[in-house]
Amino acid sequence: MRFNDSLLVRHLASLAPGVPAPAPADPGVAQRMAQWLNVADAITLHAAQQSVAQTPTLPKAQQGKVAAADLQQALERTRHTLRASITRREKTLDTEYPLYHQRYQDEQRRMEMSVQALREHVRQGLLAQSSPRLAQLVAMDTLLGQMLAAREQRLLAGVPSFLKTRYQQLRTQHQPAAADGPAQALVPVHPQAAWLAQFVNEFEQTLLAELDLRLQPILGLLEALAQE
Repeated sequence: MRFNDSLLVRHLASLAPGVPAPAPADPGVAQRMAQWLNVADAITLHAAQQSVAQTPTLPKAQQGKVAAADLQQALERTRHTLRASITRREKTLDTEYPLYHQRYQDEQRRMEMSVQALREHVRQGLLAQSSPRLAQLVAMDTLLGQMLAAREQRLLAGVPSFLKTRYQQLRTQHQPAAADGPAQALVPVHPQAAWLAQFVNEFEQTLLAELDLRLQPILGLLEALAQE
């Protein structure tokens, strides 16, 4: 999974003043992987590479070929369902950040469950093609998914805290000073203030960018199936 140049990273960088967007140059798969894996992981991956060529295909009797179009439709259904959940809005916008924090975590759990189920479905679809190359790809995708899952979860778990900083920044910038009082005094903000609507839009765009990131491995599997 490519965090450094993903839509999610570029989006978060655009919300943080003074933080430059990541360079578009691709450092190469090996260099990116070295940043994610420790020595034990590298040894495990090397051993897997040595044995993956021996990955057996499914016997003819167990095969139930799944059309590439069916897998693509499954991807589109999952994406549509998750996008609809992300972009649903209540009639009245919440004015306290903990409510957004909780909703973000709820959407992350929903994405995790749905995307993981879809990824396994696509893997099984590739295995059913009786192709040694696709079987090897599935074996590597499964191994890498297991090895990288913990770090991926830790990184994504930090996004709600980033959005809290953005929420506080917008609120402070648009909070007017009281007319009769100290210069730093603040007056209540109407719940439908423009700054809050802006934050809700950024909140949704962040979730959509995370969804895009989570779907990347599945898109890679489907691309490999199309090429095969």
